[in-house]
Amino acid sequence: MDDMDRQILSELQADGRLTVTELAARVGLSLSPCHRRLRELERGGAIRGYRAVVDAAAVGLTFDALVFVTMRQEDRATISAFEQALTDLPQVVQAQRLFGDPDYLLRVVTADLAAFQRLYDENLATLPGVQRLSSTLVMKHVVHERPLPA
Repeated sequence: MDDMDRQILSELQADGRLTVTELAARVGLSLSPCHRRLRELERGGAIRGYRAVVDAAAVGLTFDALVFVTMRQEDRATISAFEQALTDLPQVVQAQRLFGDPDYLLRVVTADLAAFQRLYDENLATLPGVQRLSSTLVMKHVVHERPLPA
């Protein structure tokens, strides 16, 4: 990974819809070397994919909560079952396993408070190994989906 690769990544994070021709012009490379570097960044895993960034409020998901999860059991089978169950809940848009207490931090989006309460009562509280859930509401996103530093 050199400075040119970092510049390519920076440009793509700002605009993932750039054509290779546009990307090459922005980073000062001819088309073939730029394309070669791009494919290598993809093959090497630095670029995991391309996607649209959707505004949650624009699609009716206006309720945003952080849920802290403390586990009752932390054996391998329970952790695996818990994490697999999280992947089946589309409202859980981020999940991190933490050191210390709590054990997990979840970011959850729903249409409204009633939808969140149903998700909380019917799904989150019944996940394998959960001892305690604690939630807080997101008031405002101050830094949101920022590109990684170059």
